[in-house]
Amino acid sequence: MKRLNFILGAAALAAVALTASPAVNAQENGNRDENGKVVRGPYETNRFGDNWFIGAGGGINVFLHDGYKVNIGPSVDAGFGKWFTPAVGMRVGYSGFTTRLWADNPSVLGNTLDKEENRYLQKMGYMYVHGDFLWNMSNAIGGYKETRFWNLVPYLHAGFYRGYGLDGADYANNELAVGAGLLHNLRLTERLDLIVDMKAIMVNGRVIGADDPSIQPSVTMGLAVDLGWPAFVRTSTVVGAVELASADQIAALQAATVALELANATLEEDIIALENRNRQLDRQVADLKKNQNTMDMADVLKDMSPVAVYFNIGKTTLSVDEMQHLDYFAKKILSKADKQSKVYITVMGSADSNTGTPKRNQSLSEARGKYVSDMLTSKYGIAKDRIVVKSEVVNAKADPELERAVKISF
Repeated sequence: MKRLNFILGAAALAAVALTASPAVNAQENGNRDENGKVVRGPYETNRFGDNWFIGAGGGINVFLHDGYKVNIGPSVDAGFGKWFTPAVGMRVGYSGFTTRLWADNPSVLGNTLDKEENRYLQKMGYMYVHGDFLWNMSNAIGGYKETRFWNLVPYLHAGFYRGYGLDGADYANNELAVGAGLLHNLRLTERLDLIVDMKAIMVNGRVIGADDPSIQPSVTMGLAVDLGWPAFVRTSTVVGAVELASADQIAALQAATVALELANATLEEDIIALENRNRQLDRQVADLKKNQNTMDMADVLKDMSPVAVYFNIGKTTLSVDEMQHLDYFAKKILSKADKQSKVYITVMGSADSNTGTPKRNQSLSEARGKYVSDMLTSKYGIAKDRIVVKSEVVNAKADPELERAVKISF
């Protein structure tokens, strides 16, 4: 009998867990993937104000201690907590009211003999302030489902226990206490749950003036209200896509990455070349500005090497980059020189002979020359009678790209 009451309290909790286990095994659908497999996360981290709850309830308790006979007393519970994940949460709680038991001898908690029981009724007020670690077994095993009706939540608790005398009895004792519990959350609405809280408090028998540990089981029923955003959002869509990627898909992504890196390197080389050409033109402009008071702009242009703009193979219009070069030259140099003294310009359209037929290449060179001549006339105001358009097909084996051009000379 020494440990009988302790074993009875533990057995009561075990029995509740066994009777509740079918609820975990028979989870509703809605927490499974397209293959019917239970999905257990991962989930997005909730904000500080999400997934809080507050609840309260009332019920009964008994105090088990060797040498005392059990009697039933009233009990109340209140708690405030937060779920950090669908399966893990914490709660701060208060339990208390009155506990009763029969003793063979009188004490400060009761000294009136009950003739029918032939024992002394001991009455003690108690309050237990505790912290709880909650584990939602339904979500952990069966996968999270916001609309599940029944969630089974085992928990561990520890805190400060105070027993005190009633009816004017001068008695008080403070002890540390620990224990375990089983919380049943029954969903009523999106934010309201019916809660059945079963727990056992293990506390030193000194709270009733005795020795050895005591067990105080209790069962309460009440309501809990969810505060803030009450649900969790699963992030499994992105994770699943990565996990299901095949070797071929990974290889294709790697090949695409290499291609993009090569294209980026080519663009960087083009940018460097454009910057060099712009610097060259800037130097030419600077030289012109330096000598514009002593030299005629037309004479300066005659001393400059021919200015060239380049065409892509088979094209008779300039790319965006080459159009910028022509625009830069025409606005900063050519237009200023033409205003100072009338400039006569030779526009030489060119094509290389290494690609295409002779007839096609001649047509390309003529079309390119006419295209640039028309641009100088229509866009930059150079009189048409001061532009001479020529064409040529050049056999340039080393750098045929350099002959797909229009050369402007003075």
